[in-house]
Amino acid sequence: MPAEREDEICQKALELLSDLCSKGEVQDDNCLDFIYYFRDLARPRYTDSDVSVSLLSLLVTTCGLALFSVSLFVSWKLCWVPLSGRFLPDVHKGAHFLGGDQLPVLIEMNLSNPDFNPAQFQRQDSLSGLGRIKPELYKQRSVDAEDGRHADSCGRLHFVLKFDFDLEQLIVKIYKAQDLPAKDFTGTSDPYVKIYLLPDRKNKHQTKVHRKTLNPVFDEVFLFPVAYAELSSRKLHFSVYDFDRFSRHDLIGQVVVDNFLDLADFPRETKLCRDIQYVTSDNVDLGELMFSLCYLPTAGRLTITMIKARNLKAMDITGASDPYVKVSLMCDGRRLKKRKTSTKRNTLNPVYNEAIVFDVPPENIDQISLLIAVMDYDRVGHNEVIGVCKVGSEAETLGRDHWNEMLTYPRKPIAHWHPLIEWVGQGAVGIGSQGGSTNSLKTPPSP
Repeated sequence: MPAEREDEICQKALELLSDLCSKGEVQDDNCLDFIYYFRDLARPRYTDSDVSVSLLSLLVTTCGLALFSVSLFVSWKLCWVPLSGRFLPDVHKGAHFLGGDQLPVLIEMNLSNPDFNPAQFQRQDSLSGLGRIKPELYKQRSVDAEDGRHADSCGRLHFVLKFDFDLEQLIVKIYKAQDLPAKDFTGTSDPYVKIYLLPDRKNKHQTKVHRKTLNPVFDEVFLFPVAYAELSSRKLHFSVYDFDRFSRHDLIGQVVVDNFLDLADFPRETKLCRDIQYVTSDNVDLGELMFSLCYLPTAGRLTITMIKARNLKAMDITGASDPYVKVSLMCDGRRLKKRKTSTKRNTLNPVYNEAIVFDVPPENIDQISLLIAVMDYDRVGHNEVIGVCKVGSEAETLGRDHWNEMLTYPRKPIAHWHPLIEWVGQGAVGIGSQGGSTNSLKTPPSP
């Protein structure tokens, strides 16, 4: 008999015997062994490969959830925070929740509004279903007449000034700040201070960033080399910022100290406490642009040579910018032509040495002006305006003087530094486009 046939018969015999044992028709001590043996055969067997696949799928699922959480966090910081700062620039963002089951009530306070007073909160008592709001809860953010703070104040800055005659240095010690406004959703800020001794913008100092506090204690000392005789023409400029890791830092406010010689104890150690004034932008940080103007009346050629810029405002999260210069030829508010320089990557002190030429007849030179904008190139989205300056007969101060000097000395390049100011138009696209564009100069009216 073949071996396979014998194994099949033995298997059937064992099954028959196990069935008899389970029904109780056979009484023997080995019956339980037969029953357990066939139960083990009926159970599913898991191989090592099945176990490995299960562990691998669990690991992949865990890693996927972790990556999804990180992507949500990064998206929130990159998208929601900048957008909220853009659409709510003048509002202290924070929610105060009422007790019980009441709905959250968002209290928006604009400190720059001189009409703001605690009575605005008392009028909320007439609203039904929202509970009762206590004005004293918002005393820190409101105009407090007792401590003499103004409506445009954003806290106070304590610092010490002293002049060292031996070293010819102005010693500035920033001690602390108090009652800063909250710039983060957590109800706090991450403040730090930048310091300039104007008009010198190159020598700049900055304190450390203090995390999650509205009353930071800096206790840092900075030195500015300067002659004592020059202090009468210098200004000490403090800019208080809120640090943000993933978007542009928010400007909290500024403190400007001038007339050093009029201070009570100066040049000895002088302790000062000044209100931090609310401002919309920090013009000090916009930087300066050097360019020359040259006009050839016989050829009707206006040449603008962009030389370089310095201390430009950082527009990227890397702490740098990708600046280029855009020059618009303007006439009666219309842009006639525009030119631009090359883009310098990842720098705040670009050097251009590039000439831009416009054809302007001598009879039209008094009608035109130049709108010069320093832009930050952005690969995704619109390019941002760092700052602008205007040159022409209708410009202000330095822009007008530079233009008149060019006309006084024709065929000679006249170079000057120009401070950049904030652009208050419709953004990067609308620079120089008010009232449309044209390609020809207007003919001067006949007498």
